[in-house]
Amino acid sequence: MLMNLFDQFAPATLLNISLIPLAMLFPWLLLPTPTPQWKHNRLQTIQNWFITTFTKQLFLPLNTPAHKWAFMFTSLLIFLLAMNLLGLLPYTFTPTTQLSTNLGLAIPLWLATVLVGFRNQPSHSLAHFLPEGTPTPLIPVLILIETISLIIRPLALGVRLTANLTAGHLLIHLVSSAVPAIFFLSPAASLATFMTLMLLMILELMVAMIQAYVFVLLLSLYLQENT
Repeated sequence: MLMNLFDQFAPATLLNISLIPLAMLFPWLLLPTPTPQWKHNRLQTIQNWFITTFTKQLFLPLNTPAHKWAFMFTSLLIFLLAMNLLGLLPYTFTPTTQLSTNLGLAIPLWLATVLVGFRNQPSHSLAHFLPEGTPTPLIPVLILIETISLIIRPLALGVRLTANLTAGHLLIHLVSSAVPAIFFLSPAASLATFMTLMLLMILELMVAMIQAYVFVLLLSLYLQENT
């Protein structure tokens, strides 16, 4: 039962060839390509509006030195959003349900924000480990606690994204399996279960978008502390 339930998170293959690269590249083919025309179509207009609005909201509380990260964070949001939504399609694989993928994104970006802080303002970055006015006996304990809280940040980023997407996919899989199982026993209950499944799909769409935004938002907050 458990093996069948978690088979949806196994990488898809065709003729012993991994379909992960195809799954990760396919969403980018849907994005409009730049054209020399002055007048954009509706899809390009929506894309430009989304990128402009997201960048403005994300970098509004940040200072000027942090604005150079705008292109990286915007690209990361589009990537995570495409990968999260990709898993809602049938016969596809969701790379962001794998903890290794999420940690591979979270750890280097978190480490980059920390290194930026130690390079630009080393005294201010070190001051986070020991608040002013701390009693002498508590100094080693506070330094240890602050160090652990700093190191656990990328783990929280990766685990949060993985857990939310995995829980949603498992719940949809369980409910969708119950619809045909109880159809011959009670068509009314099967219809109610199907309506619940549609609501879960809408909820999972919202979760996929919100989790991509939260991932990038937390990285921007880490950057704000170090700039």
